[in-house]
Amino acid sequence: MLIGVLSAAGEGLLLLLAGVVTAVTTVAPPARRRVAAVVIRYARRVVEWERRRLARFAGRPDPPPVRVGASRLLAYLAVRLLPGALGALAFGLLAVGVVLAAIVVRAVLVGSMAVPQLLTQVVIGSALLVVNLQAIASIAALDRRLARALLQASSREALQRRIDELTASRAAVMSAVDAERQRIERDLHDGLQQRLVALGLLLGRARRSRDPDTARELLVQAHVDTRRAIEDLREVAWRVYPSALEQSTLDEVLALVAQRSTIPVRISYTLSLRPPRPVETVLYFVACEAITNAVKHAHATVITIEITPVGTEVEMLVHDDGVGGANPHGTGLQGLARRAAALDGRFAVDSPPDGPTTIRAVLPCA
Repeated sequence: MLIGVLSAAGEGLLLLLAGVVTAVTTVAPPARRRVAAVVIRYARRVVEWERRRLARFAGRPDPPPVRVGASRLLAYLAVRLLPGALGALAFGLLAVGVVLAAIVVRAVLVGSMAVPQLLTQVVIGSALLVVNLQAIASIAALDRRLARALLQASSREALQRRIDELTASRAAVMSAVDAERQRIERDLHDGLQQRLVALGLLLGRARRSRDPDTARELLVQAHVDTRRAIEDLREVAWRVYPSALEQSTLDEVLALVAQRSTIPVRISYTLSLRPPRPVETVLYFVACEAITNAVKHAHATVITIEITPVGTEVEMLVHDDGVGGANPHGTGLQGLARRAAALDGRFAVDSPPDGPTTIRAVLPCA
């Protein structure tokens, strides 16, 4: 509470300084706008610090960032002057009580105060101390109520924010779908189409050849190219939807993916219940994209995939010991972030220039 009193004094000085500077810059609208932006930025930082202080005082974890408007931020800083002033008064009275108690003790030691007077002073002092401590507790409760009233979004504001988040998520999903279609088109054009063209040329040469041995060799090569084309087609189909998840669990499908990787992949799967199919699908794509990036760009020697339950969510961590430097704004990683956001999940990439790289996806399962 004493820290709250001191912070309230600092906030009062901030508001006073902001008012003076705003009044001075009234004649210059551009300067006034810049000053207002600076004031709001520092006010938000102060409010965030206050919320963390109140949360730690109550024994709770740090709250999420505040998402209220500038007017409510400034209103909160203004009304905090009331509990700050009351707290200063309460602590001042407590300090006066300590001084009076010291005077009583000194009087007892020098023998200038009789026992009945001492008992009277003790009773009065104890009663005042209880009242003072109760006042401090009430002021702290008032401080918390003011924070809840002004810094917590109303149900309407929370609903509007949720609508905005869903709208942005829907737009991101549509963008991800378009990007995935373009990627599939490139894969078909650059990969499968070229193989089919080469296959047609081989079959044409085999049909025109008059040498049976040459025709046989061309047919064998055509058979090999056909199998490769089928594998390419299967890879493209799996990028659209991993049909193997219909018959197998996520850990079994990822084990198959790990077998095809040229880098050793270690998988730790500790889920007791199978996640919903959309969650498994997103986790599958996250793992595949991470493995592909590690193989092509990271020059890693080992990849570790951990899938663990975290409350009502499931968390996937993909770690490689490569050179790092992955671009989180790249097409592939951005597509994964949009997929996770579509399920109200979270996606993060930590890839410093010298490595290692860690990709984290957290998705709700409730």
